[in-house]
Amino acid sequence: MDTGLAGKGVLVTGGAGGIGSAVTRAFAAEGARVAVHYRSSRDAAVALAEEVSGVALEADLRNERDADRLVPRAIDALGRLDVCVANAGVWPTDDAPVWSMSLDRWRATLDSNLTATFLTARSFLRHVAATKTGSLVMIGSTAGSFGEAGHADYAAAKGAIMTGLLLSLKNEATRIGPGVRVNVVAPGWTVTPMIAAKGLDDAQVERITATMSLKKLGRPKDVAAQVVMLSSDELSGHISGQVVTVAGGMEGRIIDGAT
Repeated sequence: MDTGLAGKGVLVTGGAGGIGSAVTRAFAAEGARVAVHYRSSRDAAVALAEEVSGVALEADLRNERDADRLVPRAIDALGRLDVCVANAGVWPTDDAPVWSMSLDRWRATLDSNLTATFLTARSFLRHVAATKTGSLVMIGSTAGSFGEAGHADYAAAKGAIMTGLLLSLKNEATRIGPGVRVNVVAPGWTVTPMIAAKGLDDAQVERITATMSLKKLGRPKDVAAQVVMLSSDELSGHISGQVVTVAGGMEGRIIDGAT
């Protein structure tokens, strides 16, 4: 089925990461031109941009000035910008229950996820206000749906993206016109190259998939396929304000008890 994305301009933030690179390649496979945003992964972003005949653009999306400049730079590089995928974000590796979480970590996680997504969305929608058409896809997480013990900061940021921010932007977009759509893709456990390199044993996989109807882990290309679908006006032209969860039918999380 034709997605109608051939020749379109696409910006993928965090485009060189595990999910971001799959999203970038999926758009390129549809004939879109892609701007691969990065903050620190310059070599990976440049290599990926060369692979897909796109362009690599650096920005710290926690910084208002950088975020405001990214969309105009993408337009200059691609000639047009029709789709923005707000994928950039950080999952803090340390397990920290709220009673031991520092305020610095809380603020850093919200800045890297919620604030970065807000600034990306704001910049893209300023452009869309002039063109009257465009699709914004933000990346959430099952942590935002079910919570995540030891990572309340991350869960709070993703939850805010998937509810208050999404639904507000969806309604505000109607002030621009009916050709503007905003949606979210929420991945669950996804085996990125980094996770694959560390390895998962059978016991870990069994625990991760315990509440999933599909007893398998997701792959970056599973997430990328849904991002492309929601970005396409041909496939999803009457869909806005929706969260598509890519998590094998997950119903919740296993909760650790006191030890």
